[in-house]
Amino acid sequence: MLALLSATTLALVAGAPWVLPAAAGEKNLQPPENIEVYITDDNFTLKWNSRIETVENVTFSAVYQTPEVDDWMKLPGCQHIVVNKCHFSPLSSDVYEEVKLRIRAEKGNDSSSWSEVYSFIPFEEAQIGPPKVHLEAEDKAITIHISPPGTVDNVMWSLDVSAFTYSLVMWKNSSNVEERIETVHPGDKIYKLSPETTYCLKVRAKLLLYNKNGSYSPVCCINTTAENKLPPPENLEISADNENYILKWDYAYVNATFQVQWFHGFLKIIRGTNLHKWQQIPNCEHIKTTYCIFPRKRLSKGIYYLRVQASNGNSTSFWSEEKKLNTGIYIVIPPPVISMKSINDSLRVYVSAAEGSVKQPYPLIYEIIFWENSSNVERKFLKEKNDFTIDNLQPLTVYCVKGRAHFVGEQLNKSSIFSNTVCEKTKPGNSYKIWVIAGICIAGVFILFTMYVMKTLLRCFNYVFFPSLKPPCNIDKYLSEQPLKNLLLLTSEEQIERCFIIENTNTNTIMKETNQIDEDHKKYNSQTSQDSGNYSNEDENSGSKTSEELLQLETESPEMNS
Repeated sequence: MLALLSATTLALVAGAPWVLPAAAGEKNLQPPENIEVYITDDNFTLKWNSRIETVENVTFSAVYQTPEVDDWMKLPGCQHIVVNKCHFSPLSSDVYEEVKLRIRAEKGNDSSSWSEVYSFIPFEEAQIGPPKVHLEAEDKAITIHISPPGTVDNVMWSLDVSAFTYSLVMWKNSSNVEERIETVHPGDKIYKLSPETTYCLKVRAKLLLYNKNGSYSPVCCINTTAENKLPPPENLEISADNENYILKWDYAYVNATFQVQWFHGFLKIIRGTNLHKWQQIPNCEHIKTTYCIFPRKRLSKGIYYLRVQASNGNSTSFWSEEKKLNTGIYIVIPPPVISMKSINDSLRVYVSAAEGSVKQPYPLIYEIIFWENSSNVERKFLKEKNDFTIDNLQPLTVYCVKGRAHFVGEQLNKSSIFSNTVCEKTKPGNSYKIWVIAGICIAGVFILFTMYVMKTLLRCFNYVFFPSLKPPCNIDKYLSEQPLKNLLLLTSEEQIERCFIIENTNTNTIMKETNQIDEDHKKYNSQTSQDSGNYSNEDENSGSKTSEELLQLETESPEMNS
């Protein structure tokens, strides 16, 4: 056991000389302070302050750490630096990830403790450097060629090269009056300059999305050339119809021919020269007219630039000032075609493009004006769909519709003329059917009531003009005897009693009396039919008496014959 403790003690004593110098060095060397990183394009500069600048043979080394690597790694270009700054390149292709740095002082085998960790995001700290500018001169114009800040294969702005915008400050070399132009593109021209004059300018880049303004380029100066013998065409103007674009220009010289070229606007923001990007417009080469007509379908939706050049024999002018063509501005919207279909108390409206019209590259909004044909009150509304329904209309009413198409954009407002007016009559709605059913019911009730009234009137008419043959029951009960009934009731045949011929003279006398009685009875019946129906007791008694006498005669006659 003692042997083991002795070995351990020896090992600690032997190791002491390796540890103590470092500890002693840490007490003498202080870590750097106030660490800062400055970034311009892909150029990184690390700076710091140190309290031991007077100590000789002191150097500084830095290490870094990224989220991808947990270990601290040596920072290239910042090892054993004798000054208080060093330069290094981007540590990663991802300029949006956080980087951590720390530094220490070193002298021989001694070193200080590490400084406090300094962290930063490269893109947020980066500043835009000056662009590179190259100039070309004409007699009255200067072409500006601009290269974006940084190197060709730079990392910092690799994703934002196309987002750079440029502004310049320009002045005559003989004057201090500056002219500011806020927006220029690589390859643009500055026109309306004086021949044989020196102009100076400087350019800077901007990233408006991140509110970053770069530094100006070094001042560049150039002298314009002598005035060319053949001037360029001037005052370019563009118009359009349904199928073609028409480019016109002014030119004072006769016997000149012209050619027209076009250039796609988005190519201006791409790095490199624009000379090879201009293209000839077919049917607009070596023309003698001061206008050029070319089909609209040759240029798709977008922004273009046009230019014209004049030639006369062996002389050629410079290119004219470029004319910007926005296809959206010159778009022609034809009036829509409207049709309607009646559905009960609603109208279904269909909006379509005119036959043979060019398909519009922009979404359209339709303005619809709607009114009742018998009224001047109009209703106006906007529809994005090309078919819709107008509800809650009056049945069996004529309505009219007309409309026009609109394109509404951020920088463009276009409208067509109004379409032809279309009218349609609505069909009977559900409410109309209800009224029809109600009318039928009312008519049925009225007919039944009318029939009842007519039947009642007919019964009264018959009672008055065609009375019944049977007397009322209150009278009929008193007429129990058949002879009385025969007297009072009108019969179609007169009742005749049976008669017998008796040869006896007495009998003849009786028969005559009987016939006389019958004639009196007939006369009595005739008077009775014209009477008002009032009967006297005397008549009844005489009638009864006569009947009894007749019966008595009938019974006596057989006896006499016997």
